[in-house]
Amino acid sequence: MKHFYLFVAMFLASVGAAAQPRLALSTYKGSDLKNYDGQECAVTTSRLICTGWNTIAFPFDLSEQEINEIFGSDCRLEQLVGVESNGDCIRLNFQDCKENGIQAGNPYILHYTGKTMSKRIAKNALINGNYTTLQFTDQKTGTVVRMSGVKEQTEGNGLYGILVRDNAEAAFTCADIATNGFYATRCYISLSSGNKTLLTTNHIAASDVTKIENVTTQGELVDVYSVAGTLVSKRVSADKIKTMQPGIYVIKGRKISVK
Repeated sequence: MKHFYLFVAMFLASVGAAAQPRLALSTYKGSDLKNYDGQECAVTTSRLICTGWNTIAFPFDLSEQEINEIFGSDCRLEQLVGVESNGDCIRLNFQDCKENGIQAGNPYILHYTGKTMSKRIAKNALINGNYTTLQFTDQKTGTVVRMSGVKEQTEGNGLYGILVRDNAEAAFTCADIATNGFYATRCYISLSSGNKTLLTTNHIAASDVTKIENVTTQGELVDVYSVAGTLVSKRVSADKIKTMQPGIYVIKGRKISVK
């Protein structure tokens, strides 16, 4: 009888495994994620990762441990947290976020120190076919900056991306000249002002940013500056700061993050 129940259990387990949807995620043309959205799938994919900075967006989560196993423990993962004018340029402020892992549908930049190669990912994961667009407005010029992940191959006209291999600075350049546009699982940036603006990148360590409550005391009014040193708001409370446009600011000489 024990053997019979063991056989039944093994059979049901095998049926369950066979019934699980399988998703071979294309990192070039893309896959029809609508058919898998909200489902637990056996995912396999191979993504070309270049030495230096890459953009990356997956329809599934990866933990910090998984990121380290796939891309190396010395890799860096950053997310756009704010923008600001810097002369004739717009500076993109990216903050280290590897400890939070990769969240499905979110756009990131990834720094990889190994040799350029395809990295294979195979795991059971919940699929999210709805990608998140990060949006920030430059306080000085009013330019709206959006960063999005790519689900399927996308034309590059008017968009910015990391277009060259061995990109040591995470330089985003206009993609008009890129004949293939953007492949799936990459990311692009768009500006409301068009594609004639020069973008620069600023990297902020997770430890560089502190909580608003750790900088201000109850009822205190403080001046808020951009990372570039421009006065953004004068004599405001901590509660007022929390309602400001998301981004990185400087208060009393220390960086704070508004999300």
